[in-house]
Amino acid sequence: MDSAMDEATTTDAVDRFRAATKDRDFEAVQATLTPDATLISPLSGRLVFRGADDLRILLTAAYGGVSGLRWTEQIGDGAHRVLLAEAALGPFRFTEALVLELADDGRIRTLKPHLRPWLSLTALAVWLAPGLLKHPGVLRRAMRGASAP
Repeated sequence: MDSAMDEATTTDAVDRFRAATKDRDFEAVQATLTPDATLISPLSGRLVFRGADDLRILLTAAYGGVSGLRWTEQIGDGAHRVLLAEAALGPFRFTEALVLELADDGRIRTLKPHLRPWLSLTALAVWLAPGLLKHPGVLRRAMRGASAP
């Protein structure tokens, strides 16, 4: 990240992401992301969701289904941040560590979610499947893996 970048801009994008996901304001979530943002799936590690349109579908499905989302801590500075959260999906409580890589303008370029416990991660996969299957192109593009542009 350019050292001349205003730290307030970076913090603002991360803070706006936290608030927008908690409020389920997915247009505001989109504004925190770069147009070429990527999310590496915590379910497979090989699925890579790319671009604003695909991330809108994925993040709406993922954060739209959880309840009680509470961002508990933010760690890091500069181009790398980690957000810690607690939430539930139905009866399953889970924790998330979301690793963020930021672009020079402070917006989020890469999201790497890490969820636990395993049972909650499995419940999330089951929850996401019907919504993502409605958009087969999103899954097809994500299956290209981390090596694709």
